[in-house]
Amino acid sequence: MLYWFRHKNYPDFWNQYRNHFIKKKSFDLDITRFIVFDTETTGLHIKNDRILSIGGISIISNTMDVSDSIELYLKQDTFNPETVEIHGILKDGNNIKINEKQAIIEFLEYIRDAVLIAHHASFDIAMINEILARQRLPKLKNKALDTGVLFKKTELCHVNSKPYSLDELCAIFNIKKHDRHTASGDAYITGLIFLKILGELTSKKRITLKDLFYNRNRPGLL
Repeated sequence: MLYWFRHKNYPDFWNQYRNHFIKKKSFDLDITRFIVFDTETTGLHIKNDRILSIGGISIISNTMDVSDSIELYLKQDTFNPETVEIHGILKDGNNIKINEKQAIIEFLEYIRDAVLIAHHASFDIAMINEILARQRLPKLKNKALDTGVLFKKTELCHVNSKPYSLDELCAIFNIKKHDRHTASGDAYITGLIFLKILGELTSKKRITLKDLFYNRNRPGLL
């Protein structure tokens, strides 16, 4: 995929997205725009599977803003009927579907330079980056945080080596699982978990955005 970096004539939508990162970002949590997002996919193979839907919602100053949200459904050139039971998205359902290029245009316009939040974030980000690669574009520039990793920074985490699922964190924080396994529903649930984690982390001391990315074993990395 080295052609990413040789292709200089990027489309306007990518240049507009990239321009959001020119200005240096504040580390103040109260003014940071977080975008909690989730993807539903045809499977778990990053190269071969495809995104079916993307859901996202913003958080600013410890408040989720449902008016600043996104829900996209993508046309299914690749269809796996075995996963329909999980996400419920039919190939020819009633949802208005757009192609990958239009989806990535709308997603980049929505997230801008926000800090991305997801559960098992590396998978969702990798799937987005695969769309970008197919459009001959570079990878996402946004910083990202994983709620599963962030939870391990709290005193509620008793087994640091354990990978916590979204359902387990819902149980720990007593969060109802409305619309589970839809992109928008899981984004909303993940947003609630993120706010609970922030509450735990800020209850004892004041922290900054930089603190959320700090890993005591590998400073500067989450």
